[in-house]
Amino acid sequence: MMKEFVNEPLQNFKDQVVAENFKQALAVVERQFGKYYPLIIDGREVKTEEEIVSFNPSSNEQVVGYTAKAATKEAQLALDSAEKAFVHWSKVRAEARANCLFKAAAIMRSRKNELSAWLVYEAGKNWAEADADTAEAIDFLEFYGREMCRLAGPQPLTRIAGENNELIYIPLGVGVIIPPWNFPLAIMAGMTAAAIVAGNTVVLKPASNTPVVAAKFMEILHQAGVPEGVVNYLPGSGGSIGDFLVSSPKTRFINFTGSKEVGLRINELAAKVVPGQKAIKRVVAEMGGKDAIIVDSSADLELAANNIVASAFGFQGQKCSACSRAIVVEDVYDRVVDLVIQKTKDLTIGPAKDNCNLGPVIDNNSLQRIKSYIETGKKEGTLLLGGETMENMGGYFVQPTIFGDVSPNAVIAQEEIFGPVLAFIKAGDFDQALEIANNTEYGLTGSVFATDRVKIEKARDFHVGNLYFNRKCTGALVGVHPFGGFNMSGTDSKAGGRDYLLLFTQAKLISEKF
Repeated sequence: MMKEFVNEPLQNFKDQVVAENFKQALAVVERQFGKYYPLIIDGREVKTEEEIVSFNPSSNEQVVGYTAKAATKEAQLALDSAEKAFVHWSKVRAEARANCLFKAAAIMRSRKNELSAWLVYEAGKNWAEADADTAEAIDFLEFYGREMCRLAGPQPLTRIAGENNELIYIPLGVGVIIPPWNFPLAIMAGMTAAAIVAGNTVVLKPASNTPVVAAKFMEILHQAGVPEGVVNYLPGSGGSIGDFLVSSPKTRFINFTGSKEVGLRINELAAKVVPGQKAIKRVVAEMGGKDAIIVDSSADLELAANNIVASAFGFQGQKCSACSRAIVVEDVYDRVVDLVIQKTKDLTIGPAKDNCNLGPVIDNNSLQRIKSYIETGKKEGTLLLGGETMENMGGYFVQPTIFGDVSPNAVIAQEEIFGPVLAFIKAGDFDQALEIANNTEYGLTGSVFATDRVKIEKARDFHVGNLYFNRKCTGALVGVHPFGGFNMSGTDSKAGGRDYLLLFTQAKLISEKF
């Protein structure tokens, strides 16, 4: 009998044995730097003349690895491979497909420190962030396997005399998986696993900043018995192969996580019917946010400050759920600002392998974009802390930066920065704070700190997909906090929830009259 789903536990790196084991994993992974990873199409390795070079963002001259770089020729081969594999894979029993995910989860669990070490080096995550990423990947595999078994069972229908009626969920077809670099194992693995356990086959185009982690995932899928062609590994630039994959008549769905701009382009391209296309393409998109934490005068201010710092500066603010706006009622505004500044000053900055609080941002393009937003912020508010990039450290480091007295309509209060930049906004009262919180085009996550029950109930109108009370706005757990947002934050896909697999299936009703 299948065990009930339980979230993968996180490691305690304050334990000397745990810390020493992780240091050993870091050393083992570092000795593997510089390897070449080919494309995987129909189970075969494909080398290309062009390469993607993956650098360590903590030390930007250190090469983590090289991968082949696909062009449209390889993209077409990958789609053909997925189409061929779909004929068999779609007919494999749901329980057998789920078992592949369970085996992959077990392999991941046995290689947890190694996988997390790759995340430290390739994505710039500190130890705890990397461990949480790997644990979430395991959770997705375990959760979606169980969900597919549930969907494969008898579905409740109203019964009538003289007929036998059955509702079944069948796969869509060939999909394109386009994951982000900020959760290069968890989100990538979850997006892929959900699609294939439902019986689909996919082309996986990993983020160009983190293709090596995806190559390691491919190794695990092979070990777990996923057949050739079910997942095709296709690193390449969005400009050269992204549009091609999305526009292909062979593509039935696109599962995307990334920026609003790219997500909207994918949605637009997918909506255009091309010759040979037989079905309307389905787009599942998670496109970021401009997340806020509201602090009421009734709140535990110490608790609020701790969670603002954790939400704003965890993984350098490079989470779509990161707090980039702190909206505080004026009665307690100064006190909360002081507490957050005080706690932020205690954060350490340095290479991710040294397990500092803040590591690097992902690359120079990100650093320069964040730098530009900081300059804008200096004109729109009062710089209270930070404001500098630390390019002399050999990596892409940005100080945790706090602005005060920011207008709700300021650029840094409206646009997603995706870096360690926090804007404090003063509200006259709780009603105005809620109004300000809803004043963006996004609607992903938000937190409210209050003990006044009336205000907590009122705050249910905070229009976000994931609303939290008296806790941080990051750190959603698979199965516990199904994740996805409203408005320009995406299609509210609810990753890690019971509705997610429905996005990669279609319901078929079979009725027989007696």
